[in-house]
Order: sequence, then structure tokens, then C-alpha cells
Amino acid sequence: MAKTPDFTKTLQDLFSNFPVDTSSVKEAVKSQAVLNEKLARVALSAAERSTEISAQWAKDTFARIGELAAPKEEPADYAKAMTDFASASAEVAAEHIASFGEVAKKVQMDTVDLMLTAGKDIASDAQKVAEKATRETQAAVKKATTAAAAK
Repeated sequence: MAKTPDFTKTLQDLFSNFPVDTSSVKEAVKSQAVLNEKLARVALSAAERSTEISAQWAKDTFARIGELAAPKEEPADYAKAMTDFASASAEVAAEHIASFGEVAKKVQMDTVDLMLTAGKDIASDAQKVAEKATRETQAAVKKATTAAAAK
């Protein structure tokens, strides 16, 4: 039966010759977590405001239904009450839909702002990591060249 060769030592030697700086990965994860927290705050704030708008809309509707259900003296008064209810409901709907639009607009602006800021931060971090990797690679090449020339 054939045995699978153990490459543990070989891989350890390989990785020790090419050291990897994991601090950039840690920073990237940390930056992503901070961005996620900010985006979650934007979403939760929008959800809270949307819930407030919906609750107010429901309260307004219920108050008007109470007026609609009140007994009337004349049959024509029922038709007028229904017309008034429909008219007021349309007016209130327009106001609340505009409020939802404002919430959406704020979420969009906040999200764009966060993404632009995050993009600038990521670009800056990537540049720093690339510069550091270049310096380390140049140093390793110089060291290897010097060691090879010494042999």
C-alpha cells in the first residue's frame, strides 16, 4: 500500500522563506467591521423612522374611520363622510409617501458618503500595503542576491 508523503516540513520551510504579514488582513477585517457597523446604523435608523411613519399613518387612518363610523342624521351625510374620508386619506397618503421618500433619500446619501469614505480608506491602506510589500520584496531580493554572490 502506498503512503501519502508528508509535506508538512516542506510547507513549513516554504512559508518560513516567504513571511506573510497578516496585519494587513487584520486591518482589512477591522475596517470592514467598522463599515458594517455604520451601514447597520443607517439601516436601523431608516427602519425606525419608517416604522414611526407607518404608525402615524395608521393612527391617522383609525381616527378618520372613527369619524366615518359615527351615526349620521341624513343618508346624504354618509356619502359626504365617505367622500371626506377618501379625500383625507389620499392627502395623508401623499404626505406619508413623501416622508418615506425623505427616509430613502437620507439612506442613499448616508450610504454613498460611507462608501466614498471607505473607498478612500481602502485605497490608502492598499497603497501602504503595496509600498511595504515592495520594500520587503526588494530587501529579500537584495539579501538573496548578496547571499548568492557570496557563494
